[in-house]
Amino acid sequence: MSSERQFRLFVAASAPVEQLRWLAEAAVELRERWPTARWAAAENQHITLKFLGATPPDRLEAVESVCRSVAAGRAPGSLRLGGAGVFPSLRRVRVLWVGLEDPSALLASLAGDLDAALEPLGYRTESRGYTPHLTLARFRDPARMEALPKLPEAPAPFRVGSIGLWRSYLSPRGARYEQLAELPLGHAA
Repeated sequence: MSSERQFRLFVAASAPVEQLRWLAEAAVELRERWPTARWAAAENQHITLKFLGATPPDRLEAVESVCRSVAAGRAPGSLRLGGAGVFPSLRRVRVLWVGLEDPSALLASLAGDLDAALEPLGYRTESRGYTPHLTLARFRDPARMEALPKLPEAPAPFRVGSIGLWRSYLSPRGARYEQLAELPLGHAA
């Protein structure tokens, strides 16, 4: 099947609008420092748990069912925006992000559970460790930083009660995202 007919899918949690607004304000100075970076719009920010990539439409129901089951097996939790980080290193920055403090390890648990549960459907398991984050900016040409940028103190923690199955549409103007299913946490217990 051609990739044009396939869905480009990922599973992600969302941060509340107030948190994303705070993050946009906190990043104003960083935007001035790196004006050529591609800065993520607040409405496009999400906490990716598992990138699935090209998925045939006839597999969508099975993927949603597996993701719904994984979500139901985990109780809701609280997160807090943390400090800045980069991928892959300060010497070759490709992505600038803000981390998430996750005292109950909810996100890492969900990411691991999704990895294992989706493997039988043909999705590769992730070889790198999971780092919960929201992407702030991407650099076309790697940037070099002497130290991680400092962010102001984050607002109060926020609750995550569901995750979503998302579809992305790529275009020259940037990506657009559509949530295909909301998957509540903690309903299997």
